[in-house]
Amino acid sequence: MTENPFFVHPLAIVETRSIGEGTRIWGWSHVQEQVSIGASCNVGEHCFIENGVKIGDRVVVKNGISLWEGTMIGNDVFLGPHAVFSNERYPRSGYPKTYEPIIIEDGVSIGAGAIIAPGVKIGRYASVGAGAVVTRMVTAHALVHGNPARSKGWMCVCGLKLPSSDGSVSVVSCTCRRMYSISETECKLMQEGA
Repeated sequence: MTENPFFVHPLAIVETRSIGEGTRIWGWSHVQEQVSIGASCNVGEHCFIENGVKIGDRVVVKNGISLWEGTMIGNDVFLGPHAVFSNERYPRSGYPKTYEPIIIEDGVSIGAGAIIAPGVKIGRYASVGAGAVVTRMVTAHALVHGNPARSKGWMCVCGLKLPSSDGSVSVVSCTCRRMYSISETECKLMQEGA
């Protein structure tokens, strides 16, 4: 018998076998059968991952997070402790359900206790501040926080906040040497760091 290429704590309930190499799932977490988790992920304690969730590679799911049907998580994503995800806009017990998927693209960071509303898409390398309430789409590289979450600047791929622009299109560089073209509504990577 071959040993699993992933780790499951003895106090976890893991029904899926679609788990990538090097992934760790810790105690008191429950992962249902129709879940896909990529390689080198870390699922903390007291998490629940429902059927129909897909998680990419190198994702950190901190303690106390529930991911519901239709949630799609890209690669290299960080989900802070006790972040809340909801897939029902008009919940009622005992009525037919209409789920609205949440899409979290590659490189996103979501702070502790943030709330992500149904049907929201968070673009690549965006950052959501701790405790933010996200009710609409977040543009790639955007930094958002508050209730409701509002744009507060732009983020580099490396995770640092980019310098502000004057409102028109301008070119800024991060201390990691990546260069971006930014405006009030968009941030595009122009050049990788040296």
